Amino acid sequence: MAGVGPISQDWEPVVIRKKAPTAAAKKDEKVVNAARRAGAEIETVKKSNAGTNKAASSSTSLNTRKLDEENENLSHERVPTELKKAIMQARMDKKLTQSQLAQMINEKPQIIQEYESGKAIPNQQIIGKLERVLGAKLRGKK
Repeated sequence: MAGVGPISQDWEPVVIRKKAPTAAAKKDEKVVNAARRAGAEIETVKKSNAGTNKAASSSTSLNTRKLDEENENLSHERVPTELKKAIMQARMDKKLTQSQLAQMINEKPQIIQEYESGKAIPNQQIIGKLERVLGAKLRGKK
């Protein structure tokens, strides 16, 4: 081992500490009792709604009251009777089935069924496709 310098070692102590206690750990009963025994000051704060099953605002909220007072019946617009009859008549004149018509406009047969039964929500794009394929005016004045 000739030619190797003196070997030095670092003899400084290494201190490994635990993490500081979290907020939950500070509230632990054992920790509070140990602090009392040590004579440390302990602050207790009572929360206003602690231990109750009430919402943060005990009164009825404004939105809830508005919804309760609301008497308007909201529903989607449906296909009008004139439109569904016009679609059926134009399809019959062309001697097409619902599925054939659906295939011609690249939609599912169920869509045509819904339009002819009046259950569909009117879509201007689909109505435009139907007008083009059936060659009949379905929207607006006749």
